[in-house]
Amino acid sequence: MAASFGEKIKQIRNQRGLSQQQLADMLNVDRSSVANWETDRRVPNFDTISKMAVFFNININEFTSTAEAKAESANIIMVDDEKIILNGCAALLRNFFPNADFNGFTTARSALEYAEKNRVDLAFLDIELGNMSGIELCHRLLELNPRMNIIYLTGYSDYAIDAWDTGACGFLLKPLKEEKVRQALGRLRYPIGGTV
Repeated sequence: MAASFGEKIKQIRNQRGLSQQQLADMLNVDRSSVANWETDRRVPNFDTISKMAVFFNININEFTSTAEAKAESANIIMVDDEKIILNGCAALLRNFFPNADFNGFTTARSALEYAEKNRVDLAFLDIELGNMSGIELCHRLLELNPRMNIIYLTGYSDYAIDAWDTGACGFLLKPLKEEKVRQALGRLRYPIGGTV
């Protein structure tokens, strides 16, 4: 079985005789970041991976091949009660995640039922969904999987303050703009490798 992304970092760090703190100091991050990477609770962003590759004098592919393999099985859902918006947003997001599985839902209930049976890496949630708000749905999804990334989609900026208090990691105004999506994906709490 191939080593996980975190195992690779730990293995290379140990081969160099470095402690987690020493690696953290060299990368200008805190020690807990390195610990989270090594236990696969988080994945460093691409810039940090690049710095590690330079620092360790190794080919960046030794890191990114594992992240890309993880991305092939990325499971992404989108919940919006307007099917036309659901289809349009999903088409844009497929440009960023060409190998991911996408599932769209028009109700919070159907999204919850899916998430109860399937691991979801990233969820895009409309805030106004009818019987259950996107904010309530966020809370329920995070109860099922605390490592799920959630980005809100809405046509109204009024919800921004309430949305940030839920544990979500992003907020996008509709209609989606490619550059704004790229910025939001760069801030995922649990990055998904293989984005374009």
